[in-house]
Amino acid sequence: MKQVLLLGATGAFGSRLAEGLVRSGLGVVAVARGVPALAALAARLGPSVTPLAMDRSALTAARLAEIPGLFAVADASGPFQDRAPDLPRVAIEAGLHWVDLADARDWVAGIGALDDAARDAGVAVLAGASSTPALSHAVLDRITAGARAIHMIDVAISPGNRAPRGEAVLRAILSRAGQPIRVFRGGRWTIEPGWGLADRQDIAGIGRRRLALCETPDLDLLVTRFAPRADAIFRAGLELGVMHQGLAALAWLVRVGVLRSLLPLTRPLLWLARLLAPFGTDRGGMTVAVFAEEADGVLRRRCWTLVAEAGDGPFVPTLPALAALRGLADGSLAFRGASPCVGVLGYDAIAAGFAAHRITTRIDAQDMPAPLFARLLGDDLAALPPPIRAGHDVAPFLALAGRGTAEGAANPLARLAARLFGLPVETADAPLRVEMRAAPDGSESWERQWSGRTMRSVLRADGTGLTEAFGPFTGTLALRRNDDGLALEATGGRLLGIPLPRWLAPISAAREHPDAEGRFAFDVPIAVPLLGRLTRYRGWLAPIPPPAPAPAPDRS
Repeated sequence: MKQVLLLGATGAFGSRLAEGLVRSGLGVVAVARGVPALAALAARLGPSVTPLAMDRSALTAARLAEIPGLFAVADASGPFQDRAPDLPRVAIEAGLHWVDLADARDWVAGIGALDDAARDAGVAVLAGASSTPALSHAVLDRITAGARAIHMIDVAISPGNRAPRGEAVLRAILSRAGQPIRVFRGGRWTIEPGWGLADRQDIAGIGRRRLALCETPDLDLLVTRFAPRADAIFRAGLELGVMHQGLAALAWLVRVGVLRSLLPLTRPLLWLARLLAPFGTDRGGMTVAVFAEEADGVLRRRCWTLVAEAGDGPFVPTLPALAALRGLADGSLAFRGASPCVGVLGYDAIAAGFAAHRITTRIDAQDMPAPLFARLLGDDLAALPPPIRAGHDVAPFLALAGRGTAEGAANPLARLAARLFGLPVETADAPLRVEMRAAPDGSESWERQWSGRTMRSVLRADGTGLTEAFGPFTGTLALRRNDDGLALEATGGRLLGIPLPRWLAPISAAREHPDAEGRFAFDVPIAVPLLGRLTRYRGWLAPIPPPAPAPAPDRS
């Protein structure tokens, strides 16, 4: 019988990979340090499992050579952050394939350094044979086939709260929470905080889940292989709001320097997570969404969704590794060398593992609506000056850059209100960048970045006018074309959904018009009757040209 030496065999993912290997007719040499847990695994899975209690650091090529029928080493132990690739080298020296479930960005990126050695030995070394990046890329290879241009990619994972969680997974999350993470966003590489970029997403079949930025290999590989013009984001989330938002609060303490890292809190947070384990559900989900111009020239969003029912979610990260090991065992996987596990496994090979579990998938496609202002203005759009039209052509992303000046709040109370809603503070002539993103429901999210601050709002159609939400506050705006551009006048507001009386409603009469140089110019005053001026910001913007068409993405 062909055998796989499995590191971390008694962990949340290792035990499930062992189960899949045994079901596939392969033997498992189960390696872990805990003798009782190994004995329990062997008793549950039967004689195909050989327990081997030892520390991973004791493995040598000579020791591996002593094990009969061994053809591969699989590592499900984690965490892989800050780990040297010593064991893949040992596997290569022993002439064995290597497959791991790593989600550590540096580990997966660095595995190619072993490519020559792996090729010389005639073995495959595959890093990241898990939900990310193997499964996410297999999905994208399928749903982007034939696309002319890819604009935005968004991958998300949200396990159910009752799903088992191990210390290794928690350490991987805590190691980057609040830390700076390099992300491709807005058509450029930028820095965002771990567990930032908060979002809430409706996952078909599960419901609304909170999500936040996580560092995984996908943050690099999505850009390398698919060449998106705007965004490539990976987010994860915790089902219970108290846990997700609590981690966000702790991450903020890291961002502001109160804590250096959350790693010292691993044990108490693991204890708390286990205390809260009875709450929530054991249904998990994963989504892979892409905004692309497809072969027919239509801008379309495609979203692949996976839902795992009670207890089966933790099998999902093991299925790419299982597919790779099956293929290496039966000879159907011909790859040799060392690489991230992308472009190596087809979607069907991974999805074949879904049938053994309560796992369902679906693909939804939606043509993107016309940009928000184009829909609201109708025939008036063509009469606008070209800089104003260009400044609202969000299809599905638009970045503008220029300069702006802001007058600060009129008094301390107004300053407090302005800060609460993220409005601009006193700013002299300074660089300004605005990023606009369209959503499938026709809304647009705007980010205005200047003077080290970011003002975020979400705009939606409201009849012939607009609503603009700043956190808990939503203002209503009347939109009309005038002689030289657009006018937007505040007509009311709601706080936490409650309509504000006129004496508390915001006062604003904003203008958009071409300036003397023919650029998009804006003037936005915002005041409240009892507080006076909250801010007034003005300046000019020009669209940032999109990146030149990329050569054919490297899908290898």
